[in-house]
This record gives sequence, C-alpha cells and structure tokens, in this order.
Amino acid sequence: MDLKKVEKNIESILIEIGEDPKRQGLLKTPERVAKAYEFLMQGYNQDIDEVLNGAIFDEKYDEMVIVKDIDFYSMCEHHMIPFYGKVHVAYIPNGKIVGLSKIPRIVDVFARRLQVQERMTQQIADTLQKYLNPLGVAVVAEGYHMCMMMRGVEKQNSYSITSAVHGDFRQDTSTRAEFLELISHKRI
Repeated sequence: MDLKKVEKNIESILIEIGEDPKRQGLLKTPERVAKAYEFLMQGYNQDIDEVLNGAIFDEKYDEMVIVKDIDFYSMCEHHMIPFYGKVHVAYIPNGKIVGLSKIPRIVDVFARRLQVQERMTQQIADTLQKYLNPLGVAVVAEGYHMCMMMRGVEKQNSYSITSAVHGDFRQDTSTRAEFLELISHKRI
C-alpha cells in the first residue's frame, strides 16, 4: 500500500467535502487515515499458512471444539464504513486440532479487508475445512453495520446474523442444534 498516495487522496476528499486540509486539526489527518487503512486492511497481506505457523496437531479428540465471542471489526465494501460484532466458531476434529488462538487470528485475516459479512463467514468456515479436514465446521457471525445504523435506514438496534456450515453441522440437525445451544450460553 502506497501510504503517500492514500494521503493525497484523503486530502482531496477533505477538499471535496468543503474542509481545509491546512486547518490545524486536519494537518495530519491524511497521514493518520492512511495508517489506519493500512492496519484495517492488513488481511490482504496475511497468509493463512503463516498465521497458522504449524499449530495443527495430531489428536484423537472427536468432540466439538468451540471458540465463541470472537470480536471482529471490518469495513463494508459497499460504503467503506465499519461493521463489527462477534464470531462463533466450532469444528469436530478428524484426527487434527488447531491451536485455539489461531481461530481468532483466522477471523482477523478475513475481517481486515473490505468485506460483506456473508463472505467473511464463509471464508472462515472454508479455511478451517481446508486446513483441518474436520468432520464438520460451523461459523456464526453477528454484526452491527454502521452503514445501516448511521446512514440509509438508520436502524441503530438491528444486527445481522450469518452462518456457514460444513459436514456434520450441515447433515446432522442435532449437531447443529447443540452448537447453537452452546453459543447461546452466557460466559462463566
């Protein structure tokens, strides 16, 4: 990402909306916005193999593994306005497990891009399916979309829920129901 180009474009936007980029409070705004975009879009430059860093292990565990309430922050690709929320991930191992901290890192790889919630949810599920080949994967994302809250329909209390399921979670309704029940529990 060419930060200087982004800065120049942000300066142009400031002018177009009627601001003075030379005003004291805005002097460093183009630089700050460029650095913010670099951070918020870092998912484009991350490689799943590097994120996993060999943290896939042989294990004979074959019960559901869940990591829930994973915070995510993303940018809507339609308006470039943030959306944020929680992701809940489950998988049923088939001889392989992944280090638990890698699951939120996978979420971040896909959240830190221009996104739609539906695609992000599917990408997380597909990645776990590809790397672990588990008996099943389930992902549920709950998101608040600023493009719906602060513009357009202005519905501040609405949120979106998306899901993606593979294997046992798709084929066995009782497995899917167990997952949904477990993620509905409040923390200990």
